Amino acid sequence: MSLSKEENKQYNRHLILDEIGEAGQLKLKASKVLIIGAGGLGCPVLQYLTAAGVGTIGIIDNDKVDQSNLQRQIIFSHNDIGKFKVDAATNNLSRLNPFIKFNSYTERLTRENALELFSKHDIIVDGSDNFSTRYLVNDAAILTNKPLVFGSIFKFDGQISVFNYKNGPTYRCLFPNPPQPNSVPNCSEIGVLGVLPGIIGTLQANEVLKIICGIGEVLSGKLLTFDALTLEQNILNFNKNESLKITKLDKDYASFCGISTSTFEITLSELKSSDKNHTLLDVRTNVERKQFNIGGVHIPLQELEHRFLEIPTNKDVVVYCKSGIRSKKAIQILEQKDLKTSLINLKNGIHS
Repeated sequence: MSLSKEENKQYNRHLILDEIGEAGQLKLKASKVLIIGAGGLGCPVLQYLTAAGVGTIGIIDNDKVDQSNLQRQIIFSHNDIGKFKVDAATNNLSRLNPFIKFNSYTERLTRENALELFSKHDIIVDGSDNFSTRYLVNDAAILTNKPLVFGSIFKFDGQISVFNYKNGPTYRCLFPNPPQPNSVPNCSEIGVLGVLPGIIGTLQANEVLKIICGIGEVLSGKLLTFDALTLEQNILNFNKNESLKITKLDKDYASFCGISTSTFEITLSELKSSDKNHTLLDVRTNVERKQFNIGGVHIPLQELEHRFLEIPTNKDVVVYCKSGIRSKKAIQILEQKDLKTSLINLKNGIHS
């Protein structure tokens, strides 16, 4: 393997670094990195790994570009709204660096496809936004013996670490159990500072480059925390739990994280064609409600615990949000309130 004349021009600033040079750039070219999610964290990771010359980049995400993404997912533009994120990202990144091969997977990461996908790549980058996927990613990385570069964001705070690096500590060593259901809202529910995923995602990309090139000190056994409001950073050390043994993937990561998988669901098209009357419950934010809604009672998810008595119970209740995730959480809350009615989730939300 060698660098072409054009690649030498493209990567000049790497080549003149003693710590990288041609040998390091060839390592980058030979590497295969899989990014889980092309959202807030995935976008900066993809941009910088593409620019750096990582030879093969895999992207898995089944989501489409929404206008609300553009506040932080700057790999996309208004022209990409409605397109699958992996397709829009691949198209835009190919213009940044035509020497990169992209493997695009327009699907969700599941226990059925994780091991096969991970085995095709050298490093895994987790840009997911839910705990069930994080535990799945962790376990699949362990079973395929791949280093895992982790990042997470919450409002103004971020975290970064590297798991399973040279058989080092894993995500389960740091977080052996998921938080209680509904205790940690995601950015679609509570918001996030637009630049934060750029900062955290860039730090994730930095860890990937260090691992590939064998430079610097990898964040293995360390969790870096970042506060965007104060710029305060801390590094917390943690050890490998030698008693933890992962021998196979769990049968149901959603249930492990306290997410009900038995919820009755209906699609938007089925709802529109149904001759049965339902009570609609919108659990999105006030801003989302004003932008677009399909009617019904409006109680934001975070207020549901205290306002559930406002829900009429004389008809079956169809709970809806943007994608069907928050509505499932809402149903879990309402199931604890013993409402005298049936609760139905709007599958994939109102943008399906």
